[in-house]
Amino acid sequence: MKFFHLSDLHIGLKLVNHDLREDQEYILKQIVRMACEKHPDAIVIAGDIYDRAVPSAEAVEVFDHFISDLAKELPELVVMLISGNHDSAPRVNCFRSLLSKQNIYMIGLPPQTEQEYIEKVVLCDSYGKVNFYLLPFVRPSMVKQVVGVKEDNTYYSYNDTLHRLIEREQIDSNERNVVVSHQFYLPVGKNADEIERMDSEIQTVGNIDKVYADMLEVFDYAALGHIHRPMKVGSEVFRYCGTPLACSVSEAGQQKGVVMVELKEKGTAPDISVLPLNPLRKVNVIQGGLKEILKQACKDYVAVTLTSDVEWDLDVQSRIQAAFPNLLEVHREIVPREDGAKETHRTIDLDPLQLCCDFRGDLDDLEKEILQDVINTVKEM
Repeated sequence: MKFFHLSDLHIGLKLVNHDLREDQEYILKQIVRMACEKHPDAIVIAGDIYDRAVPSAEAVEVFDHFISDLAKELPELVVMLISGNHDSAPRVNCFRSLLSKQNIYMIGLPPQTEQEYIEKVVLCDSYGKVNFYLLPFVRPSMVKQVVGVKEDNTYYSYNDTLHRLIEREQIDSNERNVVVSHQFYLPVGKNADEIERMDSEIQTVGNIDKVYADMLEVFDYAALGHIHRPMKVGSEVFRYCGTPLACSVSEAGQQKGVVMVELKEKGTAPDISVLPLNPLRKVNVIQGGLKEILKQACKDYVAVTLTSDVEWDLDVQSRIQAAFPNLLEVHREIVPREDGAKETHRTIDLDPLQLCCDFRGDLDDLEKEILQDVINTVKEM
């Protein structure tokens, strides 16, 4: 059983106010060509199809063309996708039953009642069944009717909620099982602060959305979404594939790709490879003096850091913009101090909870907890 693992398409994203439609169409067509070459049995997309809950008409059109091209070129291909925290779960869930008859499984909502279970798609090959469990992004409040609440009538944590959801499934360990999930998974024993996060990711205050990856051990492969750089979660078979395109300057230089997985007989390690994706325009960070920077003129998306003491004026700005038509941002780095320590003119990202507390003044623990919950909710919208 061969399948492609994708996630975090973020269709409709703007990169520092640059419309990425042309770049996203380019990379999605590249994925279609890869599929035509490799002939996977299925493609799984682990959430964040769109960059916002109510995508623009143009974003929907881009996704429609992608799915239509796959169906046209590979009519037997099974496409499975789930909603992420950027998506509107009810919108992704629309026409769910109808689309499944066309081998397209768009799962927006997790189980909502005690009678419902995680959507399972069963495919077969010469070794037997492969069960794909499609678990969209879950907030504890979404599944309280399924997993219950604590004795004090509060929600379970993200970690406890996800563990309870998996534990109620009747997973046959004699068959091959794959989970497709969009959450912040941590290797057991790892601290959330040890995981490198990209600027384009939504992060909750205090990392309250963390889920320990021991719950994935019942699966032969975990196709994960949410983290924007390629990453393994304590095992070769528990993977974030990352975004197909750089979504922020912090992703400059990352090699993006499609994870291709080939499951063999139960108990045999799958073959896993990464098919590199080549963007229409890269995201680069260029640093140096003005003359040095201008020599590197290109059409890529570029963030510039000037290290010389050139006085900033409109002429310098226009020369940089002329050299880099897709300029993202410019920082100036100067060395004014006698000890030689560098100072940079940059915007400093402060913790939103701390900013609010500093502005509001004295807050007790309960008020801070309420404020933290509000910030998390706003960031996830």
